[in-house]
Amino acid sequence: MESYHFLLALALILLFTKIFGIASSHVHLPQVVGALAAGILLGPCGIGILHESDFLTRTAEIGVILLMFIAGIDTDLKELKHTGPTACLIAVLGVFVPIIFCGGAYFLFFADKVSFLNVMKALFIGVVFAATSVSITVETLNEMGKLKTPVGATLLSAAIIDDIIGVVVLSILTGFGDASVKPVLVVAKILLFFLFALVVGLLIYQLFKRMEVSFAHHRRLAVWAVAFCFLMAYCAERFFGVADITGAFFAGVILCNLTDLRKYVAKKVTVALYLIFSPVFFANIGLKTDLSGMTGSIVLFAVVLAVMAVVSKIIGCGVAARICRMNRHDSLTVGIGMVARGEVALMVAQKGINAGYIDTAILPAIVLCVIVAALITPVLLKLCYVGEKKNPKPQKD
Repeated sequence: MESYHFLLALALILLFTKIFGIASSHVHLPQVVGALAAGILLGPCGIGILHESDFLTRTAEIGVILLMFIAGIDTDLKELKHTGPTACLIAVLGVFVPIIFCGGAYFLFFADKVSFLNVMKALFIGVVFAATSVSITVETLNEMGKLKTPVGATLLSAAIIDDIIGVVVLSILTGFGDASVKPVLVVAKILLFFLFALVVGLLIYQLFKRMEVSFAHHRRLAVWAVAFCFLMAYCAERFFGVADITGAFFAGVILCNLTDLRKYVAKKVTVALYLIFSPVFFANIGLKTDLSGMTGSIVLFAVVLAVMAVVSKIIGCGVAARICRMNRHDSLTVGIGMVARGEVALMVAQKGINAGYIDTAILPAIVLCVIVAALITPVLLKLCYVGEKKNPKPQKD
């Protein structure tokens, strides 16, 4: 009967992540915070009902792949073209400044010498906090009626480019993860992957474009799209040494310009994703978060890392906005709007753990920083607009 324990695990995860997610949303927190809390409660650090298992690990992996596929398919290329160089510069500095600040914090606390291993560990910590969770910012700006403004549009585009750059940097780090592999070979394989994605993308795009006409709103389109996502994830990891989530993300980007298909596939995949796979992924992160191992140095590291995570985005994105001639208020708003972290940060952390470059002992510090960034962003954004007349009719995105 022990072999059926996975059914109990799945039932408990779905039940508790939803209860905690609803509770989080009622206090104006993202539901991911509730899902993490549910995992911590159910895991060894809490009441100890659930433990890590191969089933949960594999299901969580499917969840992270589908999350990145949805992120790719939701990419608005027209919006990216509209905001142009400003969003691009904001995203670039918004990625590399946090890598330096947060990676430097890790190096300061845990690296006794400069070595390949320590540099890789520091870079992985940096990349964890490079990506932005724009959903929190979007919800806050929409509530204040500020979403359909130049600042709102710039934030949306910068966050999309931010994720793309973050995924590329993660791919490079994953490729360099094996010290025995020659750097030239790593670079060559990464370039080959992007060439592969371009060629396959052009072919698949045309194929789906024709099928969109013949099989509009047929379930088979969603099935084939998900199959393409998994194939891209497999090829990225198996043949090019690139993270599987990178393949999944670009599979979504390839399909994002097919307006009708994009909406239909996203709708169908999102149901399965948020019904089973996403709750398991976030709960599984919570199961791995052992708060009992939080030593004084880990707590201090978490505090410093949280400060670096917030400050680095404000400085990096804010300075970029000023360079692009945005005024001080708008530059500060853009910087604060890019502070929030969420799903992508946790996905990168999971990849770092799998690759052996992020110690599970510091996972609690990472989780706490993600929660702090999610909490502080709406508060700071609202402070930015204190004194301004609130739009009586917030627009829905």
